[in-house]
Amino acid sequence: MSLIREIRDEPQFQEELGSSTTKLVVVDFTATWCGPCQRIAPFYEQMSQKYPRALFLKVDVDKCQETAVNQHVSVMPTFYFFRNKVKVDSIQGADPTKLEEKIKKYYDAEGESEEDVGVAGHMDLLSFIMKNQCEALNESDEHPLIQCLSSAGGYLESDCDEQLIISLTFNQAVKIHSLKFKAPADKGPKKVKLFINQPNTLDFDAAASNVAIQEVDVSKEDIAEGNPINLRFVKFQNVQNIQLFIQENQDGTDTSQIDYLQLIGSPIVTTNMSDFKRVSGKKGEAH
Repeated sequence: MSLIREIRDEPQFQEELGSSTTKLVVVDFTATWCGPCQRIAPFYEQMSQKYPRALFLKVDVDKCQETAVNQHVSVMPTFYFFRNKVKVDSIQGADPTKLEEKIKKYYDAEGESEEDVGVAGHMDLLSFIMKNQCEALNESDEHPLIQCLSSAGGYLESDCDEQLIISLTFNQAVKIHSLKFKAPADKGPKKVKLFINQPNTLDFDAAASNVAIQEVDVSKEDIAEGNPINLRFVKFQNVQNIQLFIQENQDGTDTSQIDYLQLIGSPIVTTNMSDFKRVSGKKGEAH
């Protein structure tokens, strides 16, 4: 029995996206006359069985012309990847290796952020963080930054005093709505300064003296419950990188600790018209 859901019309497509919440949705835009589409179809079926937490959809562009037009699809096959109704990525052409790489990338990230983030219309931005381009100044060797970017266990701890500078870089521009800290009541962040789109990681003198885009006071309840701390959303509409300066912790203890840091928002989806250039062969067909 096929696990792929075939889309009949635009209302069904929107309903499937809306009901999927944080689940990865993979959409195959296909056509019966497209040779490459038919060649990759069995592989797409295999992917739906191999990655059962994801939702796999198939859209025949001739039967669902409204959906194809609304999604700016003009080359087949085209694969879109959605979460929380937001398109997070796409590829064109019948390349099984690329298709599985993309599925695995967002599927694995979903495993770390399956829980509802508690903010309607937004998602955990973990899958957009380029972990190899992130750093934390004054992190402990035993408890580095990477440990607080996953809910799997471990934590980030400062080294010689309570201050930390956390620098996070995204693989595409994002909008940040809110953030969450989970931390001990005594060692969790209290006063946090936020900076965005800095060319380099700030040092502690600069972070202390520079004007932040926003300063946040975190309560003990916030870190105990993991409550979303709303940001001035209008100021975080085009974020390539963000730096968090942990200036003070809750009780002035020697070191600060963050068990889990979560950024909540959505990617900025832009249309690159070069993606829709005509390719060789039948119009609208990719190879």
